[in-house]
Amino acid sequence: MKHWIANAVEVLETSLGPIPHELNGLDWKQSLSPKKEHLPQHISAMANNPNGGFLVFGIDDQTAKPIGLQQSEAKAIVGQLANIGRDALEPPISIDHAMVDFRNVTLLFVHIQEHKTKPVHLRGKSIEHCYIRSGGTTRRASRQEVGALLLNSRNPCWEELRASTILQPDKVLELLDIKTIYRLLERPFVPNDDELLRWLAEEKFVEPSQDGYYITNFGAIAAAHRLINFEGLERKRIRLVRYKGLNKVETTDEDKIEGQKGYAIGFEGLIGHLIKILPHSEVIEKALRREVSVYPEPALRELIANALIHQDFTIPGTGPMIDIFDNRIEFINPGSLPPSKRLDRLIGTTPESRNEILASAFRRYRICEERGTGFLKVVTMVELFGLPPVAFEQGENYFKVTLYAPRKFAEMSQVERIEACYQHAVLKYFSSSAMTNTSLRDRLKMHEKQRTQVSNLIRDALDAGRIKRKDPTSSSSKFAEYIPYWA
Repeated sequence: MKHWIANAVEVLETSLGPIPHELNGLDWKQSLSPKKEHLPQHISAMANNPNGGFLVFGIDDQTAKPIGLQQSEAKAIVGQLANIGRDALEPPISIDHAMVDFRNVTLLFVHIQEHKTKPVHLRGKSIEHCYIRSGGTTRRASRQEVGALLLNSRNPCWEELRASTILQPDKVLELLDIKTIYRLLERPFVPNDDELLRWLAEEKFVEPSQDGYYITNFGAIAAAHRLINFEGLERKRIRLVRYKGLNKVETTDEDKIEGQKGYAIGFEGLIGHLIKILPHSEVIEKALRREVSVYPEPALRELIANALIHQDFTIPGTGPMIDIFDNRIEFINPGSLPPSKRLDRLIGTTPESRNEILASAFRRYRICEERGTGFLKVVTMVELFGLPPVAFEQGENYFKVTLYAPRKFAEMSQVERIEACYQHAVLKYFSSSAMTNTSLRDRLKMHEKQRTQVSNLIRDALDAGRIKRKDPTSSSSKFAEYIPYWA
């Protein structure tokens, strides 16, 4: 059963009794009105109505009694309404329909979804030639109501666009790995296909249509068994390449892979493979030896999730990349930062995603958070592992984050040392604290005897305008506290 039918029947029951009355979201008729000019108006009104609406045919106009209609008559009605939605309205409207047994007769239910781009108006006329539902009737919208429709209008985002041709339910369930999505949500799997498809529509994995379902870009990019089954998404697969040395001259062929699965269902496998091929160091815990990646796994998770979620999917021919070198890992995603973001203000700032559906889904799948803590976690783990500071780079159509392998203070450049100082000050600030000489020495794994070196670094960071004294009136240097320049 189509996902909307149960709701339509319930609304019709409300409309027919105990006192018959039409609703804003439902209009019942015996058959098509001979006044053909009214039909585009009714469809326009339903498409502009919040949550759309239903037209029901086979109800006596005078008595409001269900009398039913023949299959041939229903077919003619559907054909005429479909032509009107396609040819007489702007933007075009698609309809869905079903023949439903109701009180021992067969009725035709026509479902018109609320259109995202409003107002839906008569083609060839201005947008003021649009219609709304009011008091159970269809009427032309006032200028104020047209303005309200414009305010509630939006163009579909990339995630909502169609990634497939129209498919039958069995093909949809074949192409998407829904069992893994249910596992990520910690929900019991529902084997009932009707309930499953209804849930997939609610979750925006699919878009229902009259003759089947379209898989959306979000559905494919999150849950596809194989992204190459969707035209245009094969280049959005995440690419992982390990190089020999410090540049891209020579690759390690066995570690040049492209992800086949959708991002959500393939995320754990990608993390597992990455941890496996990265260099490890040996540690001893409770007299037992074990190997630990030189790069913290929580940081890897956050940076991969960030690259997947915040990429610009509208840039053709490219996707997220992970490039592994002997001394660093680079996480690259298509698309530059939003205009409101600055490279030196990424740590701890409010998140701003261009792919809200994907970001929200990843949060519910426990892959990432949407609280702006991602880079905070990364910097925290970098300090815990004693790594050089995280490097952020923005290009014309890409954004790159680099994690560096462990290096001692003496091996860092002056730019890296000042950046480490700044990032530590940011981390302390968001911990309701402040940076001191002692805390910076701990972060850089330096000895008390190196206090003077750290003091010199703090002075250089002050001169570079990256930090400032928390108390500008204090003259003490031994117990001075420092905060980011913008705090």
